[in-house]
Amino acid sequence: MSCRLALLGLTALVGGEAARASFPMARDIDPAVHAAMAKTGAKGVAVALIDNGKVVSVRAYGARNARGDPLTPDTTMYGASLTKAVFGYLVAQLAAEKELDLDRPIASLLPQPIPSYGNIDAYGAWGDLAGDGRWRQVTPRHALNHATGFANFSSLEPDGKLRFHFNPGSRYAYSGEGISLLQFGIERGLGLSVEEELQRRFFHPLGMSRTSLVWQDSFGTNLADGWDESGKVERHDDRSRVRAAGSMDTTIADLARMAAAMVRGYGLPAAWRAEFSRGTQVITGRTQFPTLQDDAPPGERTSARAALGVIAFRGPQGPGWLKGGHNDVTANTLVCLERGRRCVLILGNDVRIERAFPALVRAALGETGVPYRWEYGFQGDS
Repeated sequence: MSCRLALLGLTALVGGEAARASFPMARDIDPAVHAAMAKTGAKGVAVALIDNGKVVSVRAYGARNARGDPLTPDTTMYGASLTKAVFGYLVAQLAAEKELDLDRPIASLLPQPIPSYGNIDAYGAWGDLAGDGRWRQVTPRHALNHATGFANFSSLEPDGKLRFHFNPGSRYAYSGEGISLLQFGIERGLGLSVEEELQRRFFHPLGMSRTSLVWQDSFGTNLADGWDESGKVERHDDRSRVRAAGSMDTTIADLARMAAAMVRGYGLPAAWRAEFSRGTQVITGRTQFPTLQDDAPPGERTSARAALGVIAFRGPQGPGWLKGGHNDVTANTLVCLERGRRCVLILGNDVRIERAFPALVRAALGETGVPYRWEYGFQGDS
């Protein structure tokens, strides 16, 4: 398998071998990526490294489509659920500015009871919650901690109805619906556009010109399609609605800037930067998926905790946080360590690269303690 490699020179970097030398494990990335692609059959992947809160390396490998056009650092890729981490950082900033309280119900942001808004296609089936007063209890922290009590999406319910499966805040169960409810509270209650706030506060100032939560025609000039587990190509989906749960399109170069900003605390007071990645929600399931599974015995649970759109963990290098992103043709991960403000960001336009994440993160950061068995249901290769 041949892989084409592209290296982006960023103004904030010193370039070439000097940039690589500033990140102790960077020299191991190229062979690790080539080995991972050969082993998994993945056609495309992009990797960025961050050290001391600065991007030090951005690389893209392989193809972006069935024609074999090269994947580059400026190729638009699907961010998937990494959107939730970026949204969580925005919410932390809104909380720091006292626009909202993380522990005050989302319902308090809205002029009407949540069920009275009915079923809104752009957000959720809020009318289904009539008759169950627990909607009054759901807070922004519950939503970002995946502790609302909702299934991942109401469309997955046997009858397609949104409902509570447990009391808000009582346990962890991954839920895009919870993120959508918080987005609804912010947009309808505070009168803020999530897309506009992200562009104003982060994307524009950080030079992320090819990142948006809604499709931009300019993305089509350099766009990544994807490959599924069987090796079948699927065209990139042009998302026409802003969904904080996962509609972000981005590039490895752009999102690396955002990840670097997040790990160094850009735009947040120190206390709020700490709050962003402070794990507050106990996780009792054996694995993250399927959601709503029974509690695992204490000895089989992860020690990781849910934070504000990310998962906090502690390993041999101290505390860190992570977020993944996945669909049938997408595999993404962001792992950051607080010590040294070091991160690795991986965007895959081939879902098969996901099984190589443990090896790739290890090549970049060394042993981290990321709870892969809980995150993906497998430990990964050495």
